[in-house]
Amino acid sequence: MALQAGIVGLPNVGKSTLFNAVSNSAKAQASNYRFCTIEPNVGQVDVPDERLAKLAELVQPQRIIPTTIEFVDIAGLVKGASKGEGLGNKFLANIREVDAIVHVIRCFEDENILRDEGPINPIADKDIIDTELQLKDLESVEKKIQRQEKLMKTGDAKVKNAMAVLQQCLTHLSDGKNIRALKLEGEDREAIADIFLLTDKPVLYVANVDEAALLTGNKYSDALVKAATEEGAQVIVMNNSIEAQITELEAQEDKELFFAEYGLTEPGLNRLIRSAYKLLDLATYFTAGVQEVRAWTIHKGWKAPQAASVIHTDFEKGFIKAEVIAYNDYIQYKSEAACRENGKLRIEGKEYIVHDGDVMHFRFNV
Repeated sequence: MALQAGIVGLPNVGKSTLFNAVSNSAKAQASNYRFCTIEPNVGQVDVPDERLAKLAELVQPQRIIPTTIEFVDIAGLVKGASKGEGLGNKFLANIREVDAIVHVIRCFEDENILRDEGPINPIADKDIIDTELQLKDLESVEKKIQRQEKLMKTGDAKVKNAMAVLQQCLTHLSDGKNIRALKLEGEDREAIADIFLLTDKPVLYVANVDEAALLTGNKYSDALVKAATEEGAQVIVMNNSIEAQITELEAQEDKELFFAEYGLTEPGLNRLIRSAYKLLDLATYFTAGVQEVRAWTIHKGWKAPQAASVIHTDFEKGFIKAEVIAYNDYIQYKSEAACRENGKLRIEGKEYIVHDGDVMHFRFNV
């Protein structure tokens, strides 16, 4: 399940530095000039999950395989991107392809790092990106309304509903608001599904602060937190340069010393990756055996056959049943056999909704 979170922001806010830190499979060039990143870099990232390590301690498998998500480093947007400024059309197309947005915002002062937008102002920076995405969405909605008008003559109820939703989106965007705030569901969401609106994507903000504000934040990050809270979004406060330094350290002992020096308990990247995973509305279940202990990614609300399909499509087609142990029960009783003896192993059928943390074994026939 190759789900992607796109890292966006204005030029020189620390996007590529963050990508370099967060990615364990690709490195983006971080330079102090505009449009350093033209083609999007993609990196696959392990999702930190202490549950996986605890299961592995009990099972002692030959290998441990974490679940992953992909981060995409997208070039800096500028004012006018929706009209093609700064190669804007290409960059906006890159955003359209991702599942969620990680918006990096500069919350530090440094006269040595170029900035064309004037004094540091995270809210104004946020508004620039929001406005460009909204303008592009307006264009998409207006085009679909034109196509929909031709279908209105049929009198079809579904077409009428779709037009009503599109008109609602048009008004919302014209008022400078993001589509995700509408919280569309069911048929209403289907009405816009084919135009992949940019402001409909879930968003997570990264406040890139200076070293002094790493633990406490500063007036800039505080302002961003306030604005994000009002729209129901989360802010991760971190120093992207320090995070990049941490990833360069190979020995865990060196990392621990680094954490102690800066008063950290874990890399800020771990919080970012977990938050991005949650933002995508994902859940994790585990398989545990002597060959491997592995985490599998599913969408929240998936039933057992769907969850089985991420291992192999045949598992869904020939699904018979699932043997399920709750994570906490597995940790308490320390083995599958002990869970079975104590009545903690359940047999579930096709309608079972998989819970985050379930330890599962599937029975199937093809």
